[in-house]
Amino acid sequence: MPERRPTRTLPGALRSLRTPSDPGFWRSPVRGARFTAVLGVVLLAGLTLLFVTGLLSYAAYNPDLNPVNDKTPGKDLLGFYLFSWPTGPHWLYRLTQGLHVTVGIVLVPVLLAKLWSVIPRLFALPPARSVGHALERLSLLLLIGGALFQFITGLLNIQLDYLFPGSFYTLHFYGAWVFLAGFVTHTVLKAPQAVRVLRNGIPRGEPDTLAAPDPLPATLSRRGALAMVGAGSLLLLITSAGRSFDGPLRRIALLTPRGGTDPGPGPNAFQVNKTAAAVRITPADTGERWRLTVRGPAGEFRFSRAELLAMEQHSAALPIACVEGWSTSDQQWRGVRLSDLAALAGFPDRPPGVFVESLQRGGSFRKAALRDNQVRDGRSLLALEVNGAPLSPDHGYPARIIVPAAPGVLNTKWVETLTFGEL
Repeated sequence: MPERRPTRTLPGALRSLRTPSDPGFWRSPVRGARFTAVLGVVLLAGLTLLFVTGLLSYAAYNPDLNPVNDKTPGKDLLGFYLFSWPTGPHWLYRLTQGLHVTVGIVLVPVLLAKLWSVIPRLFALPPARSVGHALERLSLLLLIGGALFQFITGLLNIQLDYLFPGSFYTLHFYGAWVFLAGFVTHTVLKAPQAVRVLRNGIPRGEPDTLAAPDPLPATLSRRGALAMVGAGSLLLLITSAGRSFDGPLRRIALLTPRGGTDPGPGPNAFQVNKTAAAVRITPADTGERWRLTVRGPAGEFRFSRAELLAMEQHSAALPIACVEGWSTSDQQWRGVRLSDLAALAGFPDRPPGVFVESLQRGGSFRKAALRDNQVRDGRSLLALEVNGAPLSPDHGYPARIIVPAAPGVLNTKWVETLTFGEL
């Protein structure tokens, strides 16, 4: 007779080993439809605000004005909402971009909690049980992938540690539209269910598909978990929102590059983005030999700083607000109106846009274009002084652009050339 081999049995630990596709693998007692629905409603409001303010930020760069302002290829219909960015109220970009960045930071704990709450569904098998289920899974892929990409690139940009290849503006722009496709689809499919759960709870006899079938003993209630998420968001708000304000609030904004430290005393003691040293602007570049070149139909003119100071001077109280979300309070700028320089260039009645070039030899936004409405605004200056003192090198000495409601990068520093005309 053939020899019988003993039957091998797996150890108990291996027999009970479960994979993520097994509902019993997920045992947290916190997960549940109502917990997820609360997070979903918060994200619905927050992400909608993020998308709208993000589009406004993109429009503020006047991307259709000149290729130097935006190199996003093939946006076509995706730029349907673009319009001439206004100059009033003068704090408009400070508000919209401050909201965009602050809300994005504050939503990080909510987003992570929402992803954690639905992660069992990402491993559920079969991948698609019907056309509707397949559409839901596809929307999740776009939603989760788009959200993670947008949040990661945005946070890196805020922290001045942008590591992705290619332009942040281009990648963030297209990433936003990919995210929106998933966001809208998922909202249409799931919002009615979320509202029903929040109003009436899970109907009797209907299973809570997000709850663990074999939960571990509870150490934290669902309300406690929501409170922890809210506390995390509040902490991020306290330690980041102050970068948009001067004074004590900025000093507690410890998680942002433009917070936590006081820039020091004096008229030029407010935040800067790029220093003169960082872009290799030397005293020789801005010394006695510096001249501003102004071009237009009337010809080409060159002015020394002393000649510019001899022209009629005007003042404007305007902030600096940057795409990273930080801003300053209103600073008192003084200089020559851009409309007056346009008149010298040959446009005395209705000034057109202007193409601005900086002494800065490299880096993005060394050149920028401003619209005609920005040139015509009486608060738009070629600034020579700030807060009663000459500009410091880091704030753009010998001359810089300052325009109401414009992103900081369009307020070009170390100006070398102004060309007025069609852009």
